[in-house]
Amino acid sequence: MRAVVQRARAARLQVGDELVGEIGPGLVAFVGAGKGDTDRDLAYVADKIVHLRVLGDDAGKMNRSVLDTGDSVLIVSQFTVYGDVRRGRRPGFDEAMPPAEAERAYQRFVDMVRASGVRVATGRFQAAMRVLVDNDGPVTILIDSARRF
Repeated sequence: MRAVVQRARAARLQVGDELVGEIGPGLVAFVGAGKGDTDRDLAYVADKIVHLRVLGDDAGKMNRSVLDTGDSVLIVSQFTVYGDVRRGRRPGFDEAMPPAEAERAYQRFVDMVRASGVRVATGRFQAAMRVLVDNDGPVTILIDSARRF
């Protein structure tokens, strides 16, 4: 599993004119499941996100996690984090998990983050969404379970 995580002052997701997910301060996680990902991969990325110390402490240093601050996480399903542009100009997505399997993995992942006690908002799987992120920093971190060792 891969996640591109951004620190945000606020973020929201829209499908058409409908608001489907919204947070105040916290993290926005664009996540994608890869072929062969297991619950161990999902748990690794979920744990990294909720414990990621990129939120400011009283001195303004990146020293707190969403668990420490009580901030939220907006989780956006995004298979394009598996885009491979090594050949040609059009990304290939051969390493992304097939949609039906990926939807189940995405839901398990969301459940894992929620189980940590963090407030979670989500988008709608396979929907074309408008993502509005008020980046803070900016701070952007890549987490990839294939590179955990």
